[in-house]
Amino acid sequence: MAKIITYIEETIDELVNKVSWPTWKELQTSAIIVLVASIIIALLVWVMDFTFGIRDGKEVVWKGILGFYYDFVNPPKL
Repeated sequence: MAKIITYIEETIDELVNKVSWPTWKELQTSAIIVLVASIIIALLVWVMDFTFGIRDGKEVVWKGILGFYYDFVNPPKL
């Protein structure tokens, strides 16, 4: 039990005295960077889905731009 109490005391000491916490301005800047990066990644995924098409199991929901291009270049045989 003494080891657990020592561990908790050392943990509190480290969090209070040794950790350098960011300022409110640094925290806001980091949050904005994460938000912008998340939006950019979401847009890239959306563009890939839009370009290559969307499938729901075996059913094609959206062929995508490439699907329409392939149908134009190599039309399906009737």
